[in-house]
Amino acid sequence: MNISAALLVGGESRRMGQDKATLAFHGSPLWEIQLDLLRKMRPREIFLSARSDPVWRPADVHFVPDQTPSRGPLSGLAATLSRIRTDHLLALAIDMPLMTEDFLRSLCDMIKPSCGVIPMIGDRAEPLAAIYPKGAASNVIAALSGPDFSLRSLAKRLIAAGKLRLVSVSKNDENYFRNFNKPSDFI
Repeated sequence: MNISAALLVGGESRRMGQDKATLAFHGSPLWEIQLDLLRKMRPREIFLSARSDPVWRPADVHFVPDQTPSRGPLSGLAATLSRIRTDHLLALAIDMPLMTEDFLRSLCDMIKPSCGVIPMIGDRAEPLAAIYPKGAASNVIAALSGPDFSLRSLAKRLIAAGKLRLVSVSKNDENYFRNFNKPSDFI
């Protein structure tokens, strides 16, 4: 598969109270679960987007510091899209440990030249488990210059520009997108 992949780790984890990446889920830290999932996709390259280079980052994963000032995942996406050597970037958030290889493969099967895919859950797009075309880099960088740093707002602009295509998520697959943001989510 000729894509790049990025694990987005840059959040402050305010609701969690500690770094989410190192919290264990079913006996493994989130970072390991998500990187193992991305490796199964066999991307050409894997990036880790964060505010600073974590001590646990494996040597085969390229660190990409968020563009400053940090504007959440938008900063990480901007920094990573500008570095990829492929036409598409599979972006995955650290806090979605229920995501599956089969679902991500189904997304990869739907990309087209210069057009990525973004899952749609009900009436809400999910930009933190999506595939972005390299050509979206200019749009992402422009969003960093504006007043709205929401990835959902960016997704709407990318959809309107024909750079992202919406993919409906079935009720059975919605749980893959569950974010683990509080200690009680791990119980």
